[in-house]
Amino acid sequence: MKIRNQIEYCVSGKYALFSDPIARMGGEKFSYMLPTYQALKGITESIYWKPSILWVVDEVRIMKPIRTESKNIRPISYVAPKNTLSVYTYLEDVTYQVRAHFIFNENRREDLENDFNENKHHNIAKRMVEKGGRRDIFLGTRECQGYVEPCTFGEGESYYDDYGELDFGLMFHGFDYPDETGDSILAARFWRPKMIDGVVRFLLPEEIPEEMKRKIRPMKVKKFGKELNNFSGLTEEALQSEFTGEGGGMNGLDAEIV
Repeated sequence: MKIRNQIEYCVSGKYALFSDPIARMGGEKFSYMLPTYQALKGITESIYWKPSILWVVDEVRIMKPIRTESKNIRPISYVAPKNTLSVYTYLEDVTYQVRAHFIFNENRREDLENDFNENKHHNIAKRMVEKGGRRDIFLGTRECQGYVEPCTFGEGESYYDDYGELDFGLMFHGFDYPDETGDSILAARFWRPKMIDGVVRFLLPEEIPEEMKRKIRPMKVKKFGKELNNFSGLTEEALQSEFTGEGGGMNGLDAEIV
């Protein structure tokens, strides 16, 4: 399922915990059997993100058998002056192949139209996959460190090759943020995923029916721009160093982008 502006990567880790973030505040946590759309979107944004683009997760391929491991945890108590004992159930030893592509955030065109450079973002995103991401990678929660490397989606052997179809019931899909939808409301999406031979193809956020959404609270759109001193574009020092080669110059493609 090749799509314009697409990247492919493999993310792995010793543990993962994917759950409904609305319902997991405090108490015991139990991971979904699959990574959520929102978790994979967050991983992709940790690889590379700018406010002018939106990442869309296309599909994920589960490479290793789904196994869980429970751990006794002492989380901070928010209602008592002492810690409590909880049991967290993690996914153990996970590896996923991911396909995602970006589109431009039309809700930000007025403020950031000068940053709507398709070639720039795609080439930087592919380079950041090779470098393992620009920010730390987490598999659902901060204590579950992940590692990113390039891959070709579909290559290699998966435990679920020729396994057939599996249903996973109702799952959290992702959030509808105001800067992505244009509405001043934060909402959550839910769906019923199916895994076919190890591959889960995600519905687009706009394909989720309204009855599978839940409004959470009002939220305002965050503004970005140079005049607000929170958007630097290509003037960012770290980004300029990524464009520069070993000899201190730029390759032809990057020079054209700049």
